[in-house]
Amino acid sequence: MPREQGGICAEGNLHGLYLMFNASEGAEVGLPRVIAGIAAWLQASADRNADCAFNGFIAVGANYWDSLYSEARPAELAPFPQFEAEDRLAPSQPVDLFVHIRSDRLDVNHVAATEVCRRLTGLAELVEEVRGFRYLDNRDLTGFVDGTENPVGPGRREVALVGSEDPAFAGGSYIHTQRYVHNMAMWEQQSLKTQEDTIGRSKMDNVEYPSEAKPMFAHIKRTNLKHPDGRSMEILRQSMPYGNMQEQGLFFISCCKTPGHFTAQLKSMVVGEHGHFDHLLKYTQAVTGAAYFAPSLDFLERSAGL
Repeated sequence: MPREQGGICAEGNLHGLYLMFNASEGAEVGLPRVIAGIAAWLQASADRNADCAFNGFIAVGANYWDSLYSEARPAELAPFPQFEAEDRLAPSQPVDLFVHIRSDRLDVNHVAATEVCRRLTGLAELVEEVRGFRYLDNRDLTGFVDGTENPVGPGRREVALVGSEDPAFAGGSYIHTQRYVHNMAMWEQQSLKTQEDTIGRSKMDNVEYPSEAKPMFAHIKRTNLKHPDGRSMEILRQSMPYGNMQEQGLFFISCCKTPGHFTAQLKSMVVGEHGHFDHLLKYTQAVTGAAYFAPSLDFLERSAGL
């Protein structure tokens, strides 16, 4: 298996810093080498900062991929899937580059982000920056544990990384991001029963409802999907809460060996089936959505001629 970028399958951290860039006109000539250099630098930084569990990766937007790597394209790479139903919307906001930086130290993240921006000076413009943080015991700001269904151990790589089905891109991962803004005032007005029914779990002790007691509109019901043969449509979530006193929400990140799992989950949430949609969307709204591919280190070096 080619060497994957370490941040894709990394375990959780205390702090996250996410940078989104749009490439400058004519940057295609120099960017492949710079991107490969950033990926290698992030990987080396993980070794230098092992004490704070530093990790990171860089991904290229689906809409920009062909401008950089016209000779080859991941088999399933496609623009962000947009869905809309009634007042529910999953918007698309294409971005050329996404840089994921995480560790247990704010200052280390800041140093890394500064270096990434320095390397991209003149080649890309920073269009959005989001700083995430661990909230309590891995909970979303709604108070519920986030990422409970994540694969563990070797299963993380099995779910997140492309394998032999697309050999040229083995070790890479399909990345989808969304920034959700929570209506915390409305959420906090709901009874504990309404909140738990909306998620499909108990709030304090994080126990999933029995299958027969789980409402069709529960978030878990709408996202825990299966293939016709019974296999689960798993994704590796690397999401983190973000916010200040004016705005709070979740920066959602999906890493998977196929974009189909995320697409099916998003459609199930927004559109639903038989009139049942994800009632969590009554209290939170996605304001961005972008699709990327995070190639292996080997692919990036080869494409840059290194």
